[in-house]
Amino acid sequence: MFSSSKPSLFSPWTSMEQADSDVLDISTKVQLHGVLWKRPFGRPSAKWSRRFFIIKDSFLLYYAESEKKNFETNKYFNIHPKGVIPLGGCVVEAKEDQGMPFAMAINHEDFTGEIVLAAESESEQSQWLEMLQESGKVTWKNAQLGEAMIESLEAQGLQLAKEKQEYLDKLMEETEELSLQREQKAELERLNQVLEEEKQKFEEVVIELRAEQEQIKLFSLCSMCMCLLKENEQRAQVLQKEREFYSSQSQALQQSLSQLTADKQQIEGELKAEMESRAELEQQLKLAEEALKDLEQGLNCIERSHERDEKMRGDVSHLRKFFEECICAAEIEAKLPAIMKNAVYLHKAAARRIKSCRVQRHTSRQHWLKHSKSFVCPHGEAPSLEDLKETARRLTSDSCFRQRVYTIITRQDTVESQE
Repeated sequence: MFSSSKPSLFSPWTSMEQADSDVLDISTKVQLHGVLWKRPFGRPSAKWSRRFFIIKDSFLLYYAESEKKNFETNKYFNIHPKGVIPLGGCVVEAKEDQGMPFAMAINHEDFTGEIVLAAESESEQSQWLEMLQESGKVTWKNAQLGEAMIESLEAQGLQLAKEKQEYLDKLMEETEELSLQREQKAELERLNQVLEEEKQKFEEVVIELRAEQEQIKLFSLCSMCMCLLKENEQRAQVLQKEREFYSSQSQALQQSLSQLTADKQQIEGELKAEMESRAELEQQLKLAEEALKDLEQGLNCIERSHERDEKMRGDVSHLRKFFEECICAAEIEAKLPAIMKNAVYLHKAAARRIKSCRVQRHTSRQHWLKHSKSFVCPHGEAPSLEDLKETARRLTSDSCFRQRVYTIITRQDTVESQE
């Protein structure tokens, strides 16, 4: 009968007893124990003997079959076994042998041969094979590797513990932040709710204000419409008055236009008459120039005769008449702008003015005739140069003609002084 530290699922033999490893003392704890058949090691033999086997860690210890009773009674194993087989690195396989169908072979490169054991049943064989194979994994190399792995795992564990602590700290900080954010969110929601209530109140106030504003707008529009109607009525009255005023002004302007048209026609007739008189004056000017040339030739002539003197007197009389007419025309022409200006507004006054100018011209002509009587001399008398000079100065007010006559008389005086 054998026992194992692992719970066994197999039924015990009548010749073997199973002991619970948990009941044993800690110093006697083993992985598996029981009675197996053993064949001699190191030499070929067909003899099988029963031995009490114990698997302790990575060693297989075997005793005489009677040691089983001591082991179960004393609760510890004998440290002086009959043999010890190291299982580290061994290869354990099931094997069939003559008369032993449930045999097991243990091989190792350091062994001189194989170690053959046999169980009483297939279940025992499976249990011993499993435990032997597991114990064969315990080697010095695996132990060193295990320690290195343990140290590495411990270092990793420490690193993971540190990281875990850091993550826990971060998690705590994030938790605190989240709790703070939740509190802030709750506070914001509360404030948002308060603001929503305030917003609703403000919206109600805005609606009321808009309604009041609409009423004020309607009232102001009505008042503005009334004011505009009054202003339009006043403007209509003013426009009616202006219309009447402009109609009266247009009638007055129409009358003035008709009067101006009549004045224009009259002035055009007067201008036409003046142009005709100017043409006549130009013709007389030509005759006067011819007479002046004859007078100049007569004065330049050295020989003087009675006929020549008579001719010169006739030329002087002709020039005197021409100069008198020029003086009268000049007076009328000097007064004509004032007459034309007054003729636009006062046609009758202009007519009276022209009549008075004609009277003045007639008076002036008589005045010049009075002062020019001394120029006409009897046939037996010879005019003096002083009389001719004085008469020439009085005859014309034109500087050009006066200068020419004065030049002719001065030239005649020079010729006589030379003679």
